[in-house]
Amino acid sequence: MTGAGQDPARAAARRSVRGFRADPLPREVVARLLEAARAAPSGANLQPGRFHVLAGAPLAGLSAALLAGIAAGRPMVSEYSYFPTPMPPHLKARQRAAGFALYDALGIARRDLDGRRRQFEENYRFFGAPVGIVVTIERGMGKGCFMDLGMAIQSLLLAAHAEGLGTCGIGALANYGDLVAGHLCLPPEEMVVCGIALGRADPGHPANAVRTERLALADFASFSGFPDTPEG
Repeated sequence: MTGAGQDPARAAARRSVRGFRADPLPREVVARLLEAARAAPSGANLQPGRFHVLAGAPLAGLSAALLAGIAAGRPMVSEYSYFPTPMPPHLKARQRAAGFALYDALGIARRDLDGRRRQFEENYRFFGAPVGIVVTIERGMGKGCFMDLGMAIQSLLLAAHAEGLGTCGIGALANYGDLVAGHLCLPPEEMVVCGIALGRADPGHPANAVRTERLALADFASFSGFPDTPEG
């Protein structure tokens, strides 16, 4: 797993999975992935963030609580800024393209608001994955610690991919972070950052056929000082 998880080609093949098989995962497999996550770089070795792992009845209970809260009209919370406000047009275009690709694959028309709402609620079912992880961070941590936590999450995702498992980050879980925290009896200093769905991908699920486009290298990177790079 160690070498495979660092292979650039394998890392580039990783994708978000939104349809899972029900097969349970052994605890030791998840523990191994979390140890890989904790090995990520960390400024001053603070190692920010905690991973609350749920399966079986506890995971079903959290999903049920979330869906009941949504059905009851529970307001969303916003404890940290995820997207820019307002969203610049070029970023809004990327967001819409990704959403439309998913809905098209699922046969949900662009004006089918009920269908889109039901699909969005799959976030709170962890897309049917057998394992759901709630990721938290201490509220007193600085912004750089979110970067460190992000590296830990990505290390987990790549380690899972190297083992043939699928994952999906669930930023929408923070929309009801207060409900999640109360349901899991988290201490008050912990803030819900996101969720992670983990399991074996269902190859027949239409959502798993979706591939979002990535920027070309020239659009996000610059090079200087290399012999084969023109200067100026």
